[in-house]
Amino acid sequence: MTTPMPSTPQPQQAPAPLPPQPAEQGATAPQGPWQGAPAGAYTSPIPIRTTHIGHALASEWTKIRTVRSTMWTLSVMFVLVVGIGLMTAFGLDSSSHAQAPLLSGGLFGLMLGQICILTLGVLVITSEFGTGMIRTTLTACPARGRVLAAKAIVFFLVSFLMTLVATTLTAAIQSSTLSGKPAGEFASVPSDSIVGGELVAADGEWLRATVGASLYVALLGLLALAVGSLLRHSAGAITTMLGVILLPLLLALFMQMESLRDLQEALVKYSPLNGLATMFGIPFLDDGSSGAWKLLLILAGITGVALAGAFAVTHNRDV
Repeated sequence: MTTPMPSTPQPQQAPAPLPPQPAEQGATAPQGPWQGAPAGAYTSPIPIRTTHIGHALASEWTKIRTVRSTMWTLSVMFVLVVGIGLMTAFGLDSSSHAQAPLLSGGLFGLMLGQICILTLGVLVITSEFGTGMIRTTLTACPARGRVLAAKAIVFFLVSFLMTLVATTLTAAIQSSTLSGKPAGEFASVPSDSIVGGELVAADGEWLRATVGASLYVALLGLLALAVGSLLRHSAGAITTMLGVILLPLLLALFMQMESLRDLQEALVKYSPLNGLATMFGIPFLDDGSSGAWKLLLILAGITGVALAGAFAVTHNRDV
């Protein structure tokens, strides 16, 4: 007796597709952004716009004005420049004779305030590398050069305008407090700053102490941003910039041998602190203020080279 084998179930066949029905009278084809696309393709209904540098500038402006560290850093800079300038003006006013150019008191606060600008310049770029947000930024804007250019433009404008407001207010305080004071014997006071034996501020002195000094500090901050982009490390970049500011004068301090005299003078003359002091008419080498704009151009050239290196590294190095 044999056992019957169970029957194997047959796979069900899909029903044959219905032939296309003719369009009804008066019916229209559906309209939309997908019209004309091949069968099965999907086209987003969201309009596609070509991005440009304006979008990157708007993004970086939003970042820099909404980050808490920006407000704190710029506020500390403003308080240092204006506060120390005010105390210097009162101190110089207590003397019977003026022993320095009228607006020179703004230097001392700016020497400390520039450290805030340097720190902010570094943090503008290194904070994104430290937190990993640079990946999000480059995903939104794959053009890396555009991102770095937008950061540099926005930071330079913000730092220049804030420093300009602080230096202008300090210069106004110095002028209102010390204007008309009898001039004493001091070699660095320019001849055009003494009228009738009294201390005045010429137009060139106002321009150097406000616009020139603000440009100088903003360029130093832009150099700090370039160094931060090259190093991608906040502490390392800030330390490097402090070395750039302080090391030339510290090295020159120990070069007392006659054989090193030329090198010592070069370090002092081209140090960033001397460039800033020259803007206020009190250079460390008593060269007058005629070389102030020349030192500014040299700093601009160095900053441009550093930024070119930062752009090259940005394109050739992974995040």
